[in-house]
Amino acid sequence: MWRRPDGRALVSTVDFFGPVTDDAETWGRIAAANAAGDVYAMGGRPLFALNIVVWPRDRLPLDLLAAVLRGGAAMAREGGWQIVGGHTTDGPEPVYGQAVTGEVRADRLMRCGGAEPGRSLVLTKPLGTGIITTAHKRLAPGDPALPESALEAAVAEMTRLNDTASALAVEAGVTGATDVTGFGLLGHLREMCAASGTGAVVHAAEVPLLPGARSLAAAGHVPGGTGRNVAAVRRRLHARTGEPDAELLNILADPQTSGGLLLACENGAADDLVDALVASGHSAAVIGETTGSVPAGRIELVLEP
Repeated sequence: MWRRPDGRALVSTVDFFGPVTDDAETWGRIAAANAAGDVYAMGGRPLFALNIVVWPRDRLPLDLLAAVLRGGAAMAREGGWQIVGGHTTDGPEPVYGQAVTGEVRADRLMRCGGAEPGRSLVLTKPLGTGIITTAHKRLAPGDPALPESALEAAVAEMTRLNDTASALAVEAGVTGATDVTGFGLLGHLREMCAASGTGAVVHAAEVPLLPGARSLAAAGHVPGGTGRNVAAVRRRLHARTGEPDAELLNILADPQTSGGLLLACENGAADDLVDALVASGHSAAVIGETTGSVPAGRIELVLEP
């Protein structure tokens, strides 16, 4: 982040990854939405971006790359930012993403370290994109274990920009926020709490999930990074009663692609914020609260409703 003398600030971020769907244009849309996530998590708006591409041109046709770039451009138009250039290189596997620059008002900045004890935790999108896209890669088309509706729901969330959620959060006075991506809900929550000097309580039954995520997790369709995510938070994770099962941990630590925002909101404003998010089409919910727990970063799971 670079603070300007006029009270605004520029923020820059970059993200890229390989295909998560069979449709090239949809992959481009998802990657662009994901790349802008950090700008929205700070309460900002994207201004412009550079495309980043690795392409195996000896194995994949360039018209397929053109479709990926069309998808990224379409998402940028939807979000109101310009693609001003980029860089392409050869590589063994296709990769696409964007380096995004945006701006934010410094006096309304949302920060990962901006949470305080006693705030409600609001999640703006359901979890499960990592589980569902992993199952999509492993299972044959039409396999009843992965209903088409589950994949469609995952794609709808991955192509949903966090612009509306960000604007509503800023309007509600939220100062502590992060987007939920590769480290999963638990990893990004631990990061927020550690940076803010707080702990957190998560009510597992309140966490919104994509349709099919639970059954697919139970069947073992979890991304390779899930185990690392669980291991990274295990020392700071405690349950009030009993022990969380592996299926639940795999869901709460599921690496998200173009995930939602995790917001630490004043209690009196949280319900109104969730109502506004739901009215705008988000599957948002209050999933817990921040605490003054010591050491910072401690997460307590409540397993029963």
